[in-house]
Amino acid sequence: MADIETEISDAPKKPNDQEVAADWEKMVEGAPGDIETKVAIERALNQEEIDNLLGFRLDDINFADQNGLRAIIDSAMVSYERLPMLEIVFDRLVRLMTTSLRNFTSDNVEVSLDRITSVRFGEYLNSIPLPTILGVVKAKEWDNFGLFSVDSSLIYAMIDVLLGGRRGTYTVRVDGRPYTTIETNLVKRMMELVLSDAEAAFRPVSPVKFEIDRIETNPKFAAISRPTNAAILVRLRIDMEDRGGCVEILLPYATIEPIRELLLQNFMGDKFGRDPIWESHLATEIWHAKVEVDAVLYEDVMPLKKLMNLEVGDTLMLDVRPDALVKVRCGDAVLSEGRMGRMGDRVAVKVAKPLRRSKTTMAMFEQAGAMSSRMEGA
Repeated sequence: MADIETEISDAPKKPNDQEVAADWEKMVEGAPGDIETKVAIERALNQEEIDNLLGFRLDDINFADQNGLRAIIDSAMVSYERLPMLEIVFDRLVRLMTTSLRNFTSDNVEVSLDRITSVRFGEYLNSIPLPTILGVVKAKEWDNFGLFSVDSSLIYAMIDVLLGGRRGTYTVRVDGRPYTTIETNLVKRMMELVLSDAEAAFRPVSPVKFEIDRIETNPKFAAISRPTNAAILVRLRIDMEDRGGCVEILLPYATIEPIRELLLQNFMGDKFGRDPIWESHLATEIWHAKVEVDAVLYEDVMPLKKLMNLEVGDTLMLDVRPDALVKVRCGDAVLSEGRMGRMGDRVAVKVAKPLRRSKTTMAMFEQAGAMSSRMEGA
């Protein structure tokens, strides 16, 4: 038993936060001539030490249950789950991007929706790993901006694929230099392709045109909203066999406010636009609908004074002949004309002219709707 206790006590202990702080204090207070201490002071912190110093990981923001001060700060943040149609739109974007990027790269591309979450705009800018390429995107119909971010691993992977790099080779990442004009233009072409697919994904909900306003490599110059404002962050994973990376689309809530009511709707089916089954059901129900039909013998306009002076026994002269046709109307629409008669003990109308069918077809309605949409876009 004593041997076991000795072994346990001799086992190395994991240093706690106080011991780590004490070690740093010793290095700071050491002799200035000590080369090892000087090197230790000047060394850069790695990501794990930064996360320990902050008390949280930037990647874990808004993905875990939060408590304390963080919960109070983010208590007013709107959750994307309150916008059911938004996830449907980005699911459709994933399918469109898979086809478009395969044609763009002539490679086997797999696109997946990593996550959709709500973030603070300032926190997101601070969490963007460098180097990166940021596209400031303008949504014309919504009259606001969004951000399109491409991480460095996807940038080098895409450049390698487009310029004929060999498969299975490790992509060389060059740090400490800005992206060249060729690299930036190739990534910009990929952005334009993804934004074109995003337009098609949003079209069933609300037509919108996305345009790249400018390209930035420093997040400080991509401030399109206040740091405390909430935004929706969509992360998409793009894999090309053994290489790939992520793109992130950030839309402030102020940007999607014009279509907020549309995004609040529940998704009712997989089809956008015409549904032949629903059209057939609607046509069947219309045939069984009951409508009220009026037979109008004569209409006249008279002064209100004459109308108020009418008494029992007065005769109204109608400016029609006894054999005149009566109008058969449904509401304000004249369906046909007929002659008054008698069938048994009831008054009847014999149709004398064929029904007047509407000259407006479904194609004309669709053409008018398309023209109205173009006028609103202009």
